[in-house]
Amino acid sequence: MLETTLDIITQDGAMETFICRPERGGPHPAVLMLMDAPGIREELHDMARRLASVGYYVVLPNLYYRAGRDSKFGPGVLQKEDPERDRMRAIRVHMTIPPVMQDVATMLAFLDTQAEVKPGPVGTHGYCMSGPYSLAAAARFPGRIAAAASFYGTWLVSDAVESPHLTLRQGNAELYISCAEHDELAPLPMVAELQDLFGKSGAAGELEISPGVHHGFAFPQRWCYDKPAAERHWERLIALYRRRLG
Repeated sequence: MLETTLDIITQDGAMETFICRPERGGPHPAVLMLMDAPGIREELHDMARRLASVGYYVVLPNLYYRAGRDSKFGPGVLQKEDPERDRMRAIRVHMTIPPVMQDVATMLAFLDTQAEVKPGPVGTHGYCMSGPYSLAAAARFPGRIAAAASFYGTWLVSDAVESPHLTLRQGNAELYISCAEHDELAPLPMVAELQDLFGKSGAAGELEISPGVHHGFAFPQRWCYDKPAAERHWERLIALYRRRLG
């Protein structure tokens, strides 16, 4: 496995990005792995490595880069009333879809310059706050994003003009939306509404609810980690990328 961390220059600054790819057999299809709200940490690096080990060029950007280099957090980020959590939330509240789509455009342009990247379709998947970003990217870049997954994405149906459910009819990517049975940020009535909208949209793909699990179930270091559901998440994601990226 080969990995590096480098700055991808955007119109708003230097986006620190972890890149991981197989040592042999390239060039490889590229995927964008979009972080959850607690931000970049070794746990996400390990997940990127696992995906790279099955044949993908994985790009994991720090989407909080506009807040500066000090936008990574300690373990307290997951604890209520912890200073690290408060510091993260002060950055998180300013995250919106349009600037992240600018970042996706920049990453796609970067991929075009990399000899180790197989030309052609790109995949994207996001966790938590980035589930909506992944779906938005599929709609915004229909000629490039061929597969998009959201894992326990937050607030997928809302009154906001950027609500993810409004993008379902756009683009031609295959979508996979995974929801947890227990999730305050995507409660079951919201998921049921999204499932109905998804069915009516005619979009390719599926929405699946993992029973008995909580928001964050795929993260090995989270209290709610559920190994069977986490392995299913890998099975579904890799199968999606195999179908659409090769």
